[in-house]
Amino acid sequence: MGIVTADISTSLDGFGSGPGQCLERPFGDLDQGPMHAWMFDHGDENRAEVDAIVDAGAFVMGRNMFDPGRGPHDVQWRGWWGEEPPYHAPVFVLTHHARTPLEMDGGTTFHFVTDGLDSALAQAREAAGDRTVSIAGGASTINACLAAGVLDELRWHVTPFVSGFSAAEGHRGSRLFDGVPELGMVQVGVRQTPHVTHLTYRRA
Repeated sequence: MGIVTADISTSLDGFGSGPGQCLERPFGDLDQGPMHAWMFDHGDENRAEVDAIVDAGAFVMGRNMFDPGRGPHDVQWRGWWGEEPPYHAPVFVLTHHARTPLEMDGGTTFHFVTDGLDSALAQAREAAGDRTVSIAGGASTINACLAAGVLDELRWHVTPFVSGFSAAEGHRGSRLFDGVPELGMVQVGVRQTPHVTHLTYRRA
């Protein structure tokens, strides 16, 4: 059985997304220019890390990584990525609302799991076989995996800007490590480029 990993790109203050997510702003009010420039504008100098994000036998993601909705699914919605998402493997979407599996081009099928994280992970492990299971985000789903002790490796891509969000001002973005209890981690890798620092941690 493979390990469970997660990749997430955040601001220096740990935000992976901001409030105000909608169709036009998949990551809410968080400025996506500096957040993801290392992947899309400077992918060559970060090729190993970009490729590793989708190198898994199955994926688990939160509902809002798949769509901007909060209630019942819009069955016309087919994800943020077009007809051929980058996963090329089964993806198990955590949701409170049932939807039939959505098969896409290139081998990606989205399965909608309504009975919780443990069920999604069990299904992903079975689908992945001996390969890695990747937690595809967002931060709240990764936090739940950290809190439950089921994440073996965290690959954290820290970008050099501060979000400007403040809890005192009522901002409610999604921030890495929020709600995670005291947790021992071992740093096993670090690599720096001008646009991002790649940090890899494993459970102590």
